[in-house]
Amino acid sequence: MNATAQAFAEKSPLVVISGAPGIKERRRNPLLHHKVKDFDTQQKVFEHVTVDSVILDDSDTAISNIERVLSSARRFSRPIYIELPRDMVSAQTPALIRNREVDVQRSFKPFDDGGARAEAKPEEQYKTDLYSMKEALEEATTMINSSIHPVIVAGVEIHRFGLQDKLLQLIDKTNIPVVSTVLSKSTISEDHPSYLGVYEGAMGFQPVREYVESSDCLILLGALMTDINFSISPTPIEQSRSIYVTSEKLSIRHHNFENVFLNEFLVSLIETPLGKRAPVSIEKLDDKSGSNPYHTSYQHFVAEKNQKITVKRLFERLNSSVTNNTIVIADVGDSLFGALDLTIHGQTEFLSPAYYLSMGFAIPAAIGAQLANPILRPIVIVGDGAFQMTGMEVSTIIRFSLNPIIIVLNNKGYGTERPMLDGPFNDILAWNYSQIPGLMDHGKGFVIETEDQLEESLYAAENIHSNELCILDIRLDIHDGSPALQRLTEVLGRKVQ
Repeated sequence: MNATAQAFAEKSPLVVISGAPGIKERRRNPLLHHKVKDFDTQQKVFEHVTVDSVILDDSDTAISNIERVLSSARRFSRPIYIELPRDMVSAQTPALIRNREVDVQRSFKPFDDGGARAEAKPEEQYKTDLYSMKEALEEATTMINSSIHPVIVAGVEIHRFGLQDKLLQLIDKTNIPVVSTVLSKSTISEDHPSYLGVYEGAMGFQPVREYVESSDCLILLGALMTDINFSISPTPIEQSRSIYVTSEKLSIRHHNFENVFLNEFLVSLIETPLGKRAPVSIEKLDDKSGSNPYHTSYQHFVAEKNQKITVKRLFERLNSSVTNNTIVIADVGDSLFGALDLTIHGQTEFLSPAYYLSMGFAIPAAIGAQLANPILRPIVIVGDGAFQMTGMEVSTIIRFSLNPIIIVLNNKGYGTERPMLDGPFNDILAWNYSQIPGLMDHGKGFVIETEDQLEESLYAAENIHSNELCILDIRLDIHDGSPALQRLTEVLGRKVQ
C-alpha cells in the first residue's frame, strides 16, 4: 500500500494485480482468509491511491476493463488496481474480443464529476480544446518574448511522459536556461550548456535560487508544487509571473485554460515565434566559493590518508564515480540531499522518492532500474535506517545476478531527525553491513572510516569487483551531515520546537 501511495503521489505508473477469494466461494458471506471486512474492501482501500481499478468478476467484460485501467495508467502516469478472484484465473473470454487488437492508449475518463469511476463516452474523451490552446499559446509567447530573465523549471512529468527530447528542442531553440527540481533531477543531462542546476529553495545553492526567484517569467513544465521542491523557500514562486502546465491543467499568470495539457502545449510552443537569447552559462552563476557542484574544481577529489570520512567528502568522491554507465538511486534524508550535488551526465539517470519521501526506496528500486536497463550499474545511496527496512532485498539482487554498489551512510540512526529533535528514538541497532555479502556467499563488503579507505574501496568495487554486488559501510559521525541537510533541518527544526 505504501509503495502504491508513493507512486500515486509522484506520478509513477504502476499496475497492482491482486488475488482475491473466488466469486463462487463468497455465497453466504463466509469468513475466508484474505477477507478484511467485505469482499470488496481491498479494492476500496486501493481506490484512494490509484487512478482507476477493476475487479475481474465477468469474463465477458474482462478485456475491455483491463484495457480501460491500463489506459488510465498511461494517461495520468499513476497506479491502477486489478483484482482477480481465484476462480476467474482460467475463465475464457469471448473469442471475438480475445483476438482483436487491444489499444491501451485510447481515451477514457477514469472519474465522473462526483469522483466515482466511470467508463468514457465519446463526447467525454480527453481532447485538447483548440480554441483554448490558440489563446494560451498567444499569451505564453507574448509573456516569454517580453521577459528579461525567463527560466524553465523542468518537472518530473517531463520524464514520466517521455518529453525530454521535446524539452531539449525548446531549450535549443530559445537558449532559455533550465533548472530541475529535487524530484526531477536528471530529467535532462546536467552537462547541457543551458542547465543551471537543481532548484531546491532554501536548501539550494544561492546563485541558482536567486536566478529562479528573481525571474520575471517562470515556465514550469510538469513540475509538482511540493514542499521539498518549492515551499521551504522563504520567497515563494509567484503565480503572476508564471506559466504553469501539467498533464492535467494549464495556467498563465492568473488565467486558467481548460483542456490544454502538457504534451500538446509543449509541442505547440516549440512551433511559436519565440526569440533566441544569449546563453546563460553555469560560470556566470557560480558563487566562486567552490561549493557549487557544477564548478569543475568541486569534482576533483584527493583522498587524505587517515582523515576521518565526512558526508561532504564522501559525495565529492562519488561525483567522479558517476559516469554514463551508472544510475544513481538515492533514498531519503542525507542520501538524497547529499546526492543532489552529484553531476548526472545522462538523462533520467537519477532516481529518488523526493516528494513522498518514504524510507526504504533505494535498494528495491535498484532491482527495477537495472533489470530495465542492464547497461547501467546502480550506485545506491541509502541510510542505515532505510537499509534496515528493505535491505534484505539484496537477496533478490543476488538471485538475478545484479551488481549495484550500495553505499550505506552508517551514522547509527536517523541522522536527518537528530538536528530537528534528538532523542533515543533516533537510535537503531548496529549492523555489520559489510558482512552481508559473506552471509549470502556473494559479493564483496567494505568498511570505510577514512578517506583513503573510501578511495581504495571504490576502486575495488569499480574495477576488481565490477560484476558483483558491493556494499560499502561508511562509518560516519552521528552529527555529520551534508550542507544541504544542514540548511533544511535549520528551517524545519524551528517548526518542530
